[in-house]
Amino acid sequence: MKILQPPNWSEPRGYANGTMAELTVGSRIVFVGGQVGWNAQQQFETDDLAEQVGQTLRNIVAVLKEGGAGPEHMARMTWYVRDKQEYVGALREIGKHYREILGKNFPAMTAVEVADLIEDRAKVEIEVTAVVPAAA
Repeated sequence: MKILQPPNWSEPRGYANGTMAELTVGSRIVFVGGQVGWNAQQQFETDDLAEQVGQTLRNIVAVLKEGGAGPEHMARMTWYVRDKQEYVGALREIGKHYREILGKNFPAMTAVEVADLIEDRAKVEIEVTAVVPAAA
């Protein structure tokens, strides 16, 4: 198992941003731990949900890259949102960020409303599992 830590990111405490395991020769699975809408220095730049989603998706791409993967390798996404109504109200803007950052890659997804997230300013947290074939 290899820990995935994008360069210039602050070190996480008590968790990994991602891990990778080789499945067969050359193929691997990449697990992206729950990412929130903060920057590489773990600072929030906005309290807008759609903007936090955009930053969260950019963070996911950075961790995937560390594992030699990209959005095209995503097999599963789980979204945790603090406010279902705010999420539904921002879907158009969220979709715009999704398409700009992840393209037309649509893994199996689950979205869940939660009572709270560990980071007080976080409005969303997303985790991803990616499968990278040997040829990638």
